[in-house]
Amino acid sequence: MVEPLAGVRILEVASHVFVPIAGGVLTEWGAEVIKIEHPVTGDPYRGLVTAGLHRAYDGVDPSFQFTNRGKQSVAVDLKHPEGRALLYRLAKECDVFLTNFRPDARRRLKIECEDIRAHSPDIIYVRGSGYGARGPDAQRGGYDAAAYWSRVGFGEAFTPKGSDFPIMQRPAFGDVVGGLTIAGAIAAAMYRRVQTGEPSVIDVSLMSVGMWQLQPDITHAKLNAGHPAPAAAYDRKATWNPLSGTYRTRDGRFIILVMLDADRYWADFCQVAGHPEWIADPRFVDMDARKENARACVEMLDDLFASRDYAEWVQVLAKAKGVWAPFQTPLEIHDDPQVAANGYLADVEMINGKDLTLVTSPAQFDEESARPTRAPEHGEHTETALLNLGLSWDEIARLKDNKAIG
Repeated sequence: MVEPLAGVRILEVASHVFVPIAGGVLTEWGAEVIKIEHPVTGDPYRGLVTAGLHRAYDGVDPSFQFTNRGKQSVAVDLKHPEGRALLYRLAKECDVFLTNFRPDARRRLKIECEDIRAHSPDIIYVRGSGYGARGPDAQRGGYDAAAYWSRVGFGEAFTPKGSDFPIMQRPAFGDVVGGLTIAGAIAAAMYRRVQTGEPSVIDVSLMSVGMWQLQPDITHAKLNAGHPAPAAAYDRKATWNPLSGTYRTRDGRFIILVMLDADRYWADFCQVAGHPEWIADPRFVDMDARKENARACVEMLDDLFASRDYAEWVQVLAKAKGVWAPFQTPLEIHDDPQVAANGYLADVEMINGKDLTLVTSPAQFDEESARPTRAPEHGEHTETALLNLGLSWDEIARLKDNKAIG
């Protein structure tokens, strides 16, 4: 496999998902990622199984696996002076320092940019945060449910009018997008350092990622008296284009049509759907006519889609030229032939010898899909990493006795 970041070493001092999953992406691009964990507690994300927030299968936590794929785990107590000295020695061997610790914690642990660069002047220093590096909320924690989904406006935008409570996001919904953002920024900083010799300080926040993703709504809101899109409540039958909408099949499943250039696809759709007589129907003959008679057209298509089951429509529409898609379940994605053809899923052997299916990172290089490996056990690579620094077994044993490492 082509690994564009082969030879790059990342030192990660981070927990949970938003920043660690960036490290997971970088392992699939070829980087070596050393994850620092507390010798006793480890990454708190490991503990969510015990807390009942994650489900384990045969001792494997899938959420920790997809977040921390391919890394090395080194158990070091950063509050211990000797542990911190080991971190600085590791930093000398690394290209990137990656953290999501808050400013106060970074200062207490002496892992601010100036602390790390005192030992590794050319290191790229990356901070992930909830709300950004400046401003009144710079010290606040911010899981994606707070800083991304709620604060930015997703919850408001996606909640139907009249609902008693806002809709909530799926787990790690903003974290995984934020991790990709961080990974891309690191790759850009690596290029800049090669070209100019200058190391970057990178800041990515969940708030900034959420605003980037919701920017159509945010941009239009100021122009629409505070409303993110059309001010009126959504009426699917009052549409400018009936070939751009969602329809229910006979067995209660859904199909979406996204044929934006509808005049180009109307005749083809009618033929494929088995109703060539609709092509010349004056009510639907072109875009203007279908818009004028949108309610009748949508009701006609509602009846059409209700006449066949979901599986039948998937077969019928496979012949259509316009864009459409079935509403699939996450389980159905596992059997999607397009997913298989592009290597978007990979079976990864776990420590228990069984396979876990993980989603591969979305960027592919030279037409090869990524090949993820499992996440590390807590402290699995401590001795190896320290031996590579030149420490002896006696020195490692003494550090263990002093509780500087695990």
